[in-house]
Amino acid sequence: MLRFLDGYCRTRPLLRRAALTGAALLAVTAAVPQASAATGATERGPSGSGLSAVIRYTENGIPHILAQDYAHLGFGTGWAQAADQVCVLADGFVTVAGERSRWFGADAAPDGSLSSAARNLSSDLYFKGVRESGTVEKLLATPAPAGPTRDLKELMRGWAAGYNAWLAQNKITDPACKGAAWVRPVTVLDVASRGFAVSVLGGQGRAVDDIAAAQPPGRAASGAAAARTEPAAGADPAAAAEAARAFFDTGRYDMGSNAVAFSGSTTASGRGLLLGNPHYPWQGGRRFWQSQQTIPGELNVFGGSLLGTAVVNIGFNEKVAWSHTVATGTPVNLHQFTLDPADPTAYLVDGKPEKMTQRTVSVQVAGADPVTRTQWWTRYGPVVTGLGPGLPLPWTAGTAYALNDPNAANLRGSDTALAMGKARTVSGIQDALKRTQGLPWVNTVAADSAGGTLFTQSQVLPRITDELAARCSTPLGRATYPVSGLAVLDGARGDCALGSDPDAVQPGVFGAGKAPTLRDAPYAENSNDSAWLANADRPLTGYERIWGSLGTPRSLRTRGAVEDVSAMAAKGGLTVADLQKQQFANRVPAGDLAAADAAKACAALPGGAATASDGRPVDVSAACAVLAGWDRTADTGSRGALLFDRFWRKLTAGTAAKDLWLVPFSAADPVRTPRTLDQAAPGIGRALADTVAELRASGIALDAPLGEHQFVVRGGQKLPVPGGTEALGVWNKIEAPWNAAAGGYPEVVHGSSHIQAVGWDGGRCPVARTLLTYGQSSNPNSPYYADQTRLFSQERWVTSRFCERDILTSPQLKVVWPRERR
Repeated sequence: MLRFLDGYCRTRPLLRRAALTGAALLAVTAAVPQASAATGATERGPSGSGLSAVIRYTENGIPHILAQDYAHLGFGTGWAQAADQVCVLADGFVTVAGERSRWFGADAAPDGSLSSAARNLSSDLYFKGVRESGTVEKLLATPAPAGPTRDLKELMRGWAAGYNAWLAQNKITDPACKGAAWVRPVTVLDVASRGFAVSVLGGQGRAVDDIAAAQPPGRAASGAAAARTEPAAGADPAAAAEAARAFFDTGRYDMGSNAVAFSGSTTASGRGLLLGNPHYPWQGGRRFWQSQQTIPGELNVFGGSLLGTAVVNIGFNEKVAWSHTVATGTPVNLHQFTLDPADPTAYLVDGKPEKMTQRTVSVQVAGADPVTRTQWWTRYGPVVTGLGPGLPLPWTAGTAYALNDPNAANLRGSDTALAMGKARTVSGIQDALKRTQGLPWVNTVAADSAGGTLFTQSQVLPRITDELAARCSTPLGRATYPVSGLAVLDGARGDCALGSDPDAVQPGVFGAGKAPTLRDAPYAENSNDSAWLANADRPLTGYERIWGSLGTPRSLRTRGAVEDVSAMAAKGGLTVADLQKQQFANRVPAGDLAAADAAKACAALPGGAATASDGRPVDVSAACAVLAGWDRTADTGSRGALLFDRFWRKLTAGTAAKDLWLVPFSAADPVRTPRTLDQAAPGIGRALADTVAELRASGIALDAPLGEHQFVVRGGQKLPVPGGTEALGVWNKIEAPWNAAAGGYPEVVHGSSHIQAVGWDGGRCPVARTLLTYGQSSNPNSPYYADQTRLFSQERWVTSRFCERDILTSPQLKVVWPRERR
């Protein structure tokens, strides 16, 4: 309390000075997101009768939250998140309570932000089972470091109180939930349950349908699992391996990222630089939200938080900046059980039968009777009937499969973020990761003001060594592990259980010392491939297969990124402005590799015609000059970008990579291979014909500027969107479904999200530029619904206001002082 009052007293003269120069410091107006005059902004100290915080809003509705301790900080964060995102948050709390079927119907689909469930019913069966089993309560009660720290518990307590106070003191204007009965106050358990859901997104969360549907032989199953009758052991090994590879392929996720750190040896100031570019959904519960969190003398951090999270997940402070990228580590493994011949709900371990545990769960359903199902759990986790449609794991009279997800015992992710926010160097970041071990499915890239850099894949993974996989894999596992990192271990053998490392904070996972790590390289970069080429001149090797692959082809996005950042590092003299240029360079690596050869192949077609997939001849001659003249970028004004995009998607979807390139992949030259498009590849003509026919049928000119047909509509205004898809390899990744009737790509579903370019110049404040591509609020009535989307469309940035003087001299400064009413 004394530290807070001391910091507050130092702030008051600045507040008065800013007020005298015209800043409306103490006005609570409609310009503040969802603020109410009843919040009573004053210069009094924190209320002694309940939680409170000072929230200073600057440009673009970014809150700078000042509080005396963690509970008060959580209160201000929960309040401010509710002001911007109450409907999205409330929807997520319905999910983790297992009540979607009650409010929205059993057959409707969730938004996919908290699990992969195809229907509300399976989502509810899973999350209601988690709730009724007491899983999250047990994790909350686990002492640190295996469980959450007291500071985090206080943050969550405050967050719930802040969210509830906002609900009690304000009217909802967002049409998505205005007047909805399912918007309710929340508890710490709700907040922690949301954190649990995020933790298991890569594991149990991706198998929700198959957990909910698993039933012993002879009992009725439901959904997709009902059609699975072929024993996995009898499946084609190559097909099973490919299905596992596809299931865990980070390029197919609706989350990804780029991040690069540059050391002081490459920068103009001799200090570090960091560019973070996460690729996350633009709608729903996995959006980021920006804020600054300050407890004077304890914590001062700025960045992006996943909704419902009380901490900054990706961000920076005075001395260090970090970002995350989705990692290639396989976060789960399977145990294949031999069942008791007399009882398919009992499995054998070293010849002794062990009964499965039953979880009987009832779910309320709108307009129908409750649905009751039994789920089946083993010592390793739940019985599952598959991992995706391509890898069935049917429960037969003799065999069943259990999913081991160590992140189902991990509620430490927010503690990791909190510890990173207090670090002052990349060594401090690394130490925070070692102490907390809470990141479930991401890498970390960091830079500091002393010029240091860090890449580390410090994620929570099951302790599957290559030796264990070789000794204990079933025939299915021998097919899947080398290709995908998915181990399928013999559950009938006790000696095939996962061991523990001495530096691991929970049993059955790798210790922090085993994580692939690169320190103080001139650059450290990741674009969702494995750790191998975090720096192409200093490849990382020697890690177990479960962490990722070695010596395999890299994605076009990785190849383009390594080319770009290695050239930047070699040039030297880098500044934050160079990071900004890289973010919006919009170079298309696929275009650099293939556009010229595709134009030549086009020009060589007899009579300028090619045969489409439906057998029709199509005159494609006009496309040849467009491809040849294209500037190889995905800028909104680029002519030919849309044509190449549609052509390239069709070509790569219908032609195997081995048939596209004359120079095959070489592990000795992984950034430059494969290359040289085979102009004689038969798929080229077909893809050109299909593309030209498609665009002409849609009334789209072959040389139309990209931005005319890749856009979003906000407030009735059409906003061109720069960037390109995963298939093109563009750093500024944008994924948008094709809808010719609506004009091309009329909505972004995921891609560049909370972008930050951070450095230091020797002054007291970091030099930071940020951009939240979809804005702070999902409420169309908010002034912060599309303001940053307009900036993104124009490739403009927000200058971060980190230091007190910058905050208090903002021309748009608005201050509110929310507090509990008791």
